[in-house]
Amino acid sequence: MQTQTEPAGRLTPAHSTRYFPREHGATAMLLMPIFSIAILARSWRWSELAVLAASFAAISAKDPAVVLLRQRFVWKQQRAETAAALRWLLGWGMLLLLSGTVLLATWPLRAFLGFGLGIMAFLSLAIIVNFKNRQRSTLFQIASAAALTSTSLATCISATGAIEPWCRWFWLLIALQASAGILVVHARLDARIALRRTTPASLQFRRAAQVVLGVLAVAALTAAVLGHMGIAVALLLVTGGYTYDLIRQKDSAALQVPLKTVGQRALLLSSLYSALLIAGLW
Repeated sequence: MQTQTEPAGRLTPAHSTRYFPREHGATAMLLMPIFSIAILARSWRWSELAVLAASFAAISAKDPAVVLLRQRFVWKQQRAETAAALRWLLGWGMLLLLSGTVLLATWPLRAFLGFGLGIMAFLSLAIIVNFKNRQRSTLFQIASAAALTSTSLATCISATGAIEPWCRWFWLLIALQASAGILVVHARLDARIALRRTTPASLQFRRAAQVVLGVLAVAALTAAVLGHMGIAVALLLVTGGYTYDLIRQKDSAALQVPLKTVGQRALLLSSLYSALLIAGLW
């Protein structure tokens, strides 16, 4: 949700409110697997567009739903953005319904019910977590990484009619990479906080990130031994990139780099990783 800045005490005009996904990292986790699997499937079906539309509508509906909940249970006075939130929620809900209808007509019923329930459960959890301002919970973010990257599985169903074994591997590898990235970011945030307070940084997320990077390194070695060199290179790239980030976090000057720049670098690394995975699974 993006709104224009207004002086204190004034309501934001409803027409200035736009409810699109704000978390660029989460949006990338959602969209990148869709395009990657569309390439790997080597075939095109128009229902893949329904997966794209349904996924984007689901993630976009979260913010207006949170606004409506806060209007109902928190805010004592009516706010201008509430009317806009209702309109946007109805719009995203309609898009989700139309996309779901397409998938119901083209997917196996069991797959449709499974993904439908999964989407509703995760969307409900995301709304509640954001309503309670706990969206920075690491456990929730890692669960989100697994959920958002599962669009790869949905795209595979649309493209091939089933979840192929190679797609399961893609999902596992992309979810692991996303989880490692989340932990590295949290380690950076801890280091930045410690730098301002001149106190030792918490090592909780740093150690967790090192464990996940160790898993990725072992996976890279295993892929190389099995002859999947493209996958091995992808895993080594992301392991090396995140390890370098952890090393740089010990440098106070490196910690001053704006988080926007850090996010752009992470997006570039994720894009290269996905491209190498596509090459490795081709």
